[in-house]
Amino acid sequence: MMEHPSEITLHQQSRELELAFPDGFRCKLPFEFLRVNSPSAEVRGHGPGQEVLQVGKRSVNVLNIEPVGSYALQINFDDGHDSGLYSWEYLRHLGEHQDSIWQSYLQRIHAAGASRDPK
Repeated sequence: MMEHPSEITLHQQSRELELAFPDGFRCKLPFEFLRVNSPSAEVRGHGPGQEVLQVGKRSVNVLNIEPVGSYALQINFDDGHDSGLYSWEYLRHLGEHQDSIWQSYLQRIHAAGASRDPK
């Protein structure tokens, strides 16, 4: 099991969740990045190929975060999305692979002719 972050900071002005892990790894995850990569079934589907591309989330904000036991966070977004538990392991994965995950998302948005901006 992944160690609990040693620091969890919600930066409302810059719209980022900052995490520090006991081994020294730190990352800042933008709210939009967290929202479009939600681990919920609503976003990821129930299996490969069932993912739902999230669009129009550039301005999304986090209302609050709640710890779930000692293994995850529940993030409540201002667009009403609050399902999916962000485990420490998943958050660490997002932090370690942020650039490639983000580039892949931007490519999918472009291919779909969609926009990150709200309608």
